[in-house]
Amino acid sequence: MVDLWRRMKANDSVRRTLVLLIICSGLYLIRNILSLILLTFILTYLIIRGVDGIHHVTKLPKKLVAIAMYLLMIIFLYFSITVYVPKLFNQTIQMIEEVFNFYQKADTNNKLYEWIAQNVGFNEIKQQLTTGAKVVFTTITNIGSMGITFVMSLILSFFFIIEKDWVTEFGQAFFKSKIGLFSQDVAYLGKKFVNTFGVVIEAQFIIAIVNTILTIIGLIFMKFPQDQLLSLALMIFILSLIPVAGVIISCIPLSLIAYTVGGVQDVIYILIMIMIIHAVESYLLNPKLMSSKTDLPIFYVFVILMFSEKFFGVWGLVIGVPAFVFLLDLLDVKVEHKKPPVLPQINSSK
Repeated sequence: MVDLWRRMKANDSVRRTLVLLIICSGLYLIRNILSLILLTFILTYLIIRGVDGIHHVTKLPKKLVAIAMYLLMIIFLYFSITVYVPKLFNQTIQMIEEVFNFYQKADTNNKLYEWIAQNVGFNEIKQQLTTGAKVVFTTITNIGSMGITFVMSLILSFFFIIEKDWVTEFGQAFFKSKIGLFSQDVAYLGKKFVNTFGVVIEAQFIIAIVNTILTIIGLIFMKFPQDQLLSLALMIFILSLIPVAGVIISCIPLSLIAYTVGGVQDVIYILIMIMIIHAVESYLLNPKLMSSKTDLPIFYVFVILMFSEKFFGVWGLVIGVPAFVFLLDLLDVKVEHKKPPVLPQINSSK
C-alpha cells in the first residue's frame, strides 16, 4: 500500500487526475453556491484583464484603475435598476404584444398566415403564452436571488483584486506546508483553468459585445422600432454568449419581428445580416481572440451544448465549451486545423 502511494506521488498525471477528481467532488458538494463561484471567477478575470489593459496604456496604478472601474459599474447598476430595467420590461411586453396582435389581425389571404393557421392553432398559441407568462413570473421571483449572487460576486472580486498580491502570497504559503504537493497540483490545475477557461470566456464576452453592436446598427438601418432596441440588444448580447448556437437562436425572434415590421423582405435582410455577422465572428474575431486549440468543429460545439445544458442548466450553455477546452488542454489534445479562406487566393505568376 505504501509503495502504491509512493508511485502515485511520483506520477504527475495520476496524482493530478486524483486532485482534479477531489476538486470536482468538492464543487459537487457545494453546488448550491456554484453560481456564486462561477460569477466571481468570470467577473474577477474580466476586470483583471481590463485593469491590466488600462494600466498598460495609461500607466496609472492598478488599484486606482480597479476602484474607478468598480465605481463605474456601481453607477451603471444604479441607472440600470432605476431607469433601464423598467423600460426593458415594458419594451419586452410590448414586443410580445405586437407579435400576438400580428397573429390576430393578419390578412387572412396572406399565404404565410394560412400556413400558420393550418399548422399552429390559436389555442396552442394561447397555451404557449400562458406557459411563457409562468416562466416570466418564475424568472422575476428568481431575480432577487440572482441579484444577491451578483452583488456578492462583485464584492468578492473587488477584495480579491485590491488584495491580489496578499492573496497570492497567502496561497503560496501552502506550498511549503504539509499539503504542499496537493497545493502545487491545485495551483497547476488553476493556472491551466485560467489560461483556457478564462481565455474562452473573455473571447465570448468580446464577441458578444461586437455582435450586439453590429446587429443593433443593422436593425437601426432597417428602421426597427426604436422603443424595442434596448430589449433586443439585451437578448442578442445574452444569446451571443452561447457559442455558435446563440447566433442561430437569435434568428427566430428577430425574423418574427422583422416580418411584423417589413414583411418577407426584412426577414431576408435579417438572415443576410446574421450570416455576415457570423462570418465576421468566424473569420476575423475567433482567429484573433482564440488560439487554435479552442477552435472546435460546430458538430462538437452543439454536442457539448446539449450535454452541458442537460447537466448544468442555463449555466451549461455559457461554460460548456470553455470547460471542454480546459479538459482538452489537460489531456494535451492538440489539433492543427486551418480554416479555408473566405475568398480563393489567386497566385499570380510573373
